[in-house]
Amino acid sequence: MDLVDSAGMSAIDELAFARVLLDSVKTGRRGPTLRLYRPAPTLAFGARDRFLPGFPAAVEAARAHGFTPALRSLGGRAAAYHPGSLVIDHIEPSDSFITDTTKRFSSFGADYAQVLRSLGVDARLGEIPGEYCPGEYSVNVAGRIKAIGTAQRVVSGAWLFSSSVVVTDPDPIRAVLTDVEAALGVDWDPATGGAISEIHPEITVDAVAEAFASYYGRAHTLTPSSPTPEELTALPEQAAKHVL
Repeated sequence: MDLVDSAGMSAIDELAFARVLLDSVKTGRRGPTLRLYRPAPTLAFGARDRFLPGFPAAVEAARAHGFTPALRSLGGRAAAYHPGSLVIDHIEPSDSFITDTTKRFSSFGADYAQVLRSLGVDARLGEIPGEYCPGEYSVNVAGRIKAIGTAQRVVSGAWLFSSSVVVTDPDPIRAVLTDVEAALGVDWDPATGGAISEIHPEITVDAVAEAFASYYGRAHTLTPSSPTPEELTALPEQAAKHVL
């Protein structure tokens, strides 16, 4: 499995590079691929958010908090992440098209909760009332704070399963989501929008990254890899689709 390092990319390019990798896998230029990275501050809006009357104000609210607003192709509603987070992109070739999506959500959700539990985190699978970007297979901490949000995209020839883990520095996450959700008119409970460190202050992003690398390393040989020239050439076209 390729372990791709995309360090140094902008917030928009980080988001777009997931689709570039998906295209590489579906065409056979890469095999199974994993990317683990600490993202730049990003407020990723879902497609449905664009049609809400307060969307322009929400975009400006994200910018005011120092988060780059972006339109994502995965997932449901607005989600925030920053360098206190870890993003996991797992991409696999597949002959099946639009199958096993629910099973993938449930199995990865259960596995990812177990990865956090291996660090001593009280991680639980399931949506908590009032969480932002709600999902049946979110992972929470102690039934109080959303810790991992997951999304996936399936194309002919491959699938991408993407997750964001909010580990530390909860205040910027809660602050930006409070203003963004208010602008969008979305009802939510701000208490759910924090970070693992609020309940487990000893947990670091590096520790979480190492735990997930170990999880994948048990089933795969992880081979460090860099973006290819072809992927870097394809990146601007994909990035343009995410700009707001």
